[in-house]
Amino acid sequence: MHISDDMIDPELRGLSKFYRTVHSHITPGKMKFFTNVLANLTGIGTKSLNYDQHYIPRFDGTMLRICVYYPKTPQENVPGILWLHGGGYAMSIPELEVPMLKKLIDASGAVVVVPEYRLSTEAPYPAALNDSYLALEWLASHGHEYGMREDQIMVGGSSAGGGLTAALTLYARDRGEINIAFQMPLYPMLDDRLTESSTDNDAPFWNTESNELGWQLYLGARYGTDDIPPYAVPARADDFANLPPTVTFVGSVEPFRDETVSYIKRLKESGVEIFFNEYQGGFHAFDLFKPNAQISKRATGFLLETFNYAVKNYFAEQPK
Repeated sequence: MHISDDMIDPELRGLSKFYRTVHSHITPGKMKFFTNVLANLTGIGTKSLNYDQHYIPRFDGTMLRICVYYPKTPQENVPGILWLHGGGYAMSIPELEVPMLKKLIDASGAVVVVPEYRLSTEAPYPAALNDSYLALEWLASHGHEYGMREDQIMVGGSSAGGGLTAALTLYARDRGEINIAFQMPLYPMLDDRLTESSTDNDAPFWNTESNELGWQLYLGARYGTDDIPPYAVPARADDFANLPPTVTFVGSVEPFRDETVSYIKRLKESGVEIFFNEYQGGFHAFDLFKPNAQISKRATGFLLETFNYAVKNYFAEQPK
């Protein structure tokens, strides 16, 4: 699916042309370099929000770093949000998520936990999922220290973080230890198999080439086989019942368009309450790369309006 300039929102075309001019093929080495550069941003966002770091022991004795963000004036009875960063499962750091987290915190007083889950360039599936669940357990056990109400745990993330969100809600549902009240998998990376929108897609920032590399790294030896569990690739799940109410949006020209639409359709058919918008002319992560564009303001406004509704209406008692 070749993406021509006239298919892209007018306010995004300049950014698209610039990116295509400077873009070179992505490689695992470039992914690692990008993440190493970003590592110098540790602590970003502490001027506008309270910020703590904690280290949680994994089963192998290594430590998982989590970033905890909450209001300068902490509140009581607020949502707890586990937010999972994007980056194709292969790059980025929690600190890049601060602009979105601040919007959610300003709207609700929430406490937000963002884990520095293991990237696929160092460990393939299930490392990232295991780290995400470990962080979810920490939030469920310690969120009350930050004013969280235990019956309003939410999970969200964009891109690969959206894919991890969808995988984690499936995993948590099946384990039955922690109940999630609401999920926000934004333009999620859900399906390793080609769809119409992810075939020969040359849109900016994420395309067919980068998508295939992302899945190869994340799935490791499983890539290209049928030995792929739904907790790795949520689109392969057979049962979408009893998942939490869901909000998402996606751009019309990005690779994840079709898999997002299919995911929402299957959730709805399974009785899950959904809130969904598609934005014509939006490429991958348009809201992050050009937040002041009108299309981005509409998408962010839709997300925050739905999030505010969820804060008032969606709760899930924890298992006794």
